[in-house]
Amino acid sequence: MAYLFSSESVSEGHPDKVADQISDSILDQFLAYDDKARVAVETLVTTGQVVIAGEVHSDVYIDLQTIARNAIKRIGYTKSEYQFDGDSCGILNAIHEQSDDINRGVDNGTETEQGAGDQGMMFGYATNETESYMPVSLDLAHLIMRTLADIRKEGKTMTYLRPDSKSQVTVEYDDNGTPQRIDTIVVSTQHDEFDTDDERMLAKIKDDVTNILIPRVKAQINSSKVLALFNDDIKYFVNPTGKFVIGGPHGDTGLTGRKIIVDTYGGKGAHGGGAFSGKDSSKVDRSAAYAARHIAKNMVAAGVADEMLVQISYAIGVARPVSICVDTYGKSHVDMTDGEIAKKIADMFDLRPKAIEKNLKLRQPIFTETAAYGHMGRKPEVKTKTFTSRYHETKVVEVELFTWEKLDRVDEIKEKFGLK
Repeated sequence: MAYLFSSESVSEGHPDKVADQISDSILDQFLAYDDKARVAVETLVTTGQVVIAGEVHSDVYIDLQTIARNAIKRIGYTKSEYQFDGDSCGILNAIHEQSDDINRGVDNGTETEQGAGDQGMMFGYATNETESYMPVSLDLAHLIMRTLADIRKEGKTMTYLRPDSKSQVTVEYDDNGTPQRIDTIVVSTQHDEFDTDDERMLAKIKDDVTNILIPRVKAQINSSKVLALFNDDIKYFVNPTGKFVIGGPHGDTGLTGRKIIVDTYGGKGAHGGGAFSGKDSSKVDRSAAYAARHIAKNMVAAGVADEMLVQISYAIGVARPVSICVDTYGKSHVDMTDGEIAKKIADMFDLRPKAIEKNLKLRQPIFTETAAYGHMGRKPEVKTKTFTSRYHETKVVEVELFTWEKLDRVDEIKEKFGLK
């Protein structure tokens, strides 16, 4: 029987994402000047206020206030009428030294045997229903949000847009789990109060979403398979409450790590519960989730299965995973059980935390870019980043972003699994 599946995304101006971006901007600043830094930073944002808390182990000192204010202004909170802006908000710093007990577990043994920073299970997922090996509902929800942000920053059309927004895409699947059509698109966007008549104002926003935003979204889609999902019967819900002037941290308190499903697979696959932003890669919540995605994506791209979920679990202070589990949802193309596939993955991929850090180059300052529009399904790229500090020299570094999205193990997997 056909079924509907939905995924949501949020903009960089959503209060939870503001918090994520501040936390990851702080992490990147530490890593730019100390690639051995251990960082676990949490951020809370609310009306006119930012609270930064957490634990850090590093030899360098950074200016948290400047980093936080720059992140807020980069997002677009630059006007006093938002009741939250980068120049005037208060910033409270409550960061302290990381626990010696945690350090003892992580630093246990030789560097290559660096222990996991915590216990827990992490998941990676991939599906061949899109070119990015991501669920199509989430891929489209992210694309809608990125495109709306581009329109806002260009300032040529939809000039009433404010930074906070959300999207949701519902897709109908057939009995075989193949996407058939888009059923519903929801877009809620914060806006200026540009008309005294609320109904007229809402009508203008609805018209712009369907005639400006959605055509621009479709123009960026290269896959004919995905474009075919658009149809004349899509139900659109635009600002369903009728008005969205009060938003951002003034409308809703934001916290680091409160959009973990948006960050990963939009509700497909599974999630171990650990957030990413603000954590350095010694925390397997982050690094092992990236490694699991890297494995799942390369396995699906190699043709081992049409869809795959990979679970990796750890014990704190122990380098090697406690377990590796694979689910191919009955869509495997190799004459192996899921347990046998998991065993072969364990033989092929070094999943010790230090090996993950090295293989995926996670000691670089690469995390600010992950903190909005998803950590998975992004395009790997090399980028030059400049870091300034009142306490240290200016640093210009070349970094590689989204290394876990590289399809660099496909040929090896095909050989190991006897695939052509």
